[in-house]
Amino acid sequence: MSTPRPVHLGVALDGAGWHPAAWREPNSRPHELFSGTYWTDLAATAQRGLLDFVTIEDSLAVPGNPYVAEDPDAVDRVRARLDAHLIAARLAPRTQHLGLIPTITTTHTEPFHVSKALATLDHTSHGRAGWQVKVSSSTREAAHFGRRDVPGLDTRDRQALAKGELPEFAVDLFDEAADVAEVVRRLWDSWEDDAEIRDVETRRFIDRDKLHYVDFEGRFFSVRGPSITPRSPQGQPVVTALAHRDIAYELAARAADLVFVTPTENDGPTVLSEVASAADRVGRSGEPLRVYADVLVFLDTAGESGADRLRRLDDLAGRELVSDATVFTGSATELADLLESWQGFDGFRLRPGVAVDDLDAVATALVPELQRRGLFRTEYPETSLRGLLGLPADIPSRYGTPAA
Repeated sequence: MSTPRPVHLGVALDGAGWHPAAWREPNSRPHELFSGTYWTDLAATAQRGLLDFVTIEDSLAVPGNPYVAEDPDAVDRVRARLDAHLIAARLAPRTQHLGLIPTITTTHTEPFHVSKALATLDHTSHGRAGWQVKVSSSTREAAHFGRRDVPGLDTRDRQALAKGELPEFAVDLFDEAADVAEVVRRLWDSWEDDAEIRDVETRRFIDRDKLHYVDFEGRFFSVRGPSITPRSPQGQPVVTALAHRDIAYELAARAADLVFVTPTENDGPTVLSEVASAADRVGRSGEPLRVYADVLVFLDTAGESGADRLRRLDDLAGRELVSDATVFTGSATELADLLESWQGFDGFRLRPGVAVDDLDAVATALVPELQRRGLFRTEYPETSLRGLLGLPADIPSRYGTPAA
């Protein structure tokens, strides 16, 4: 009898939760959504559940659902954000094992800044940093910066997108994102592991021969380097991306260690095949791309079923929830059944419908159920986020002298 494959489990945090009415729930603490305490409490719950990581959603415009037509000035939902990277920086000293993966948009953020910020997070978290790459095709977001024109996707573009086609400007945004990720990775490598000497006697803090120019020249920008931040504990923090279609799968295959996908209950094998084909098209070699399935969850509680909670929240919002991911309602046992039935995925990222309530249910009900089935760890190993996810944990700088 074969040993069951352990489940890798992360959670995606987005304000009060992934339902637009989540902030109106009794436990949601709307007056604390922009406090450090609220976020450290969520992270403590995730760590209590022994989860691999939390991703922290972010955007450069007010939150909204891109899958439905919304009034951009609506005030019946949370219309504000904190910066995801700064939240992760707050969580780093308050957690010990949990991976911290903030979202940072490539379209309006310089790769040098991204590299420096995430390397710093990896230092302060002692090797638990990651990055969720995000592309912005929003005219509204571009208007905050005024440095470039982004036409945005009109109705015709969205129809083409449904067929797997994109306008040229959007293709360029994905190509640019791949270049950003490449430069970020080169900058992470631009200091060799032993570049810091810190020898007071000889007055040498660094070995200048072990700092390297990256000399990147691309269509969208050029970066010389090196970084000004020493190589971080992981060397290469974990890079992730959310992807729904071919061009996004290709970006993940070019740039990421791990991709979040959104299968339905019936098309998991198709999605896995599409991701594998995208990796072949871009010529990915070496370490395979890890594929995690996203599920938006409303778990049963002591006083109410998940289905009833979702219906009640939809009534409060005035419309039915529409999501890119599978929406699950039910018990922890039923969710464990679903995760166990989805074969071929390297892990799962759960999106709590109501952050406080559903994350607590994941930690107190789902994780123990998975443990009873022998599918989930009972303690954290002493390792980095890369090690926790089963990625190579000791990656030498590409610019270093190969070992004899």
